Amino acid sequence: MSDPSKFRNLAIIAHVDHGKTTLVDQLLQAGGAYRANQAVQERAMDSMDLEREKGITIKAKNTSILWNGYTINIVDTPGHMDFLAEVYRSLAVLDGAILVLSAKDGVQAQTRVLFHALRKLNIPTIIFINKIDQVGIDLESVYQSVRDKLSADIIIKQTVSLSSKITLTENTSAEVWDSVIENNDELLAKYIAGESISQKELAQEEQRRVQDASLLPVYHGSAKNGLGIQQLMD
Repeated sequence: MSDPSKFRNLAIIAHVDHGKTTLVDQLLQAGGAYRANQAVQERAMDSMDLEREKGITIKAKNTSILWNGYTINIVDTPGHMDFLAEVYRSLAVLDGAILVLSAKDGVQAQTRVLFHALRKLNIPTIIFINKIDQVGIDLESVYQSVRDKLSADIIIKQTVSLSSKITLTENTSAEVWDSVIENNDELLAKYIAGESISQKELAQEEQRRVQDASLLPVYHGSAKNGLGIQQLMD
């Protein structure tokens, strides 16, 4: 009998054209839905003729992948405003969501509508800043847009180098933990008193806050080129 604790229902949500369906294609590749030498079918989840013709997702659909012993049921939701009702129908079954943002366009009006729905249902959410390989990206402005328009309770999980070769490394700066401990009286008291806080304590508090939807991890990448997919999956 399958262990229900090893299943997760995860929605991919975004404003139209921010790369949501392309991200799903990459997650399918990473999760073994395709053989290593098999080309990924572009927009694999868009099965309706009209979806392929228009290049948009109209109906929410789901598929499953395996990752680190977990079965992850991925729900690909419409990104166009005309199909928001389809998105809302998908939210009731979720354990979590990935909210995709274009690094070029940042938070859009529909992004705020979708995020409000996730917050209302208290759904744990990861923010994935997509398309970081485009020219003229200013990640600091994207972060500030998220803080101003969505939530200030974010934790930037990666340090990004936008040189000729984009690199993503784990963010280990001391500042990254400020947002983790600020709502924990015990850890905050230890910090003020100059006492050491272990990595285990920080990780546990981060996990607790992510799971209760009071902290949003931020990851980066390019779904088109498969950049950052491994870190997002982990």
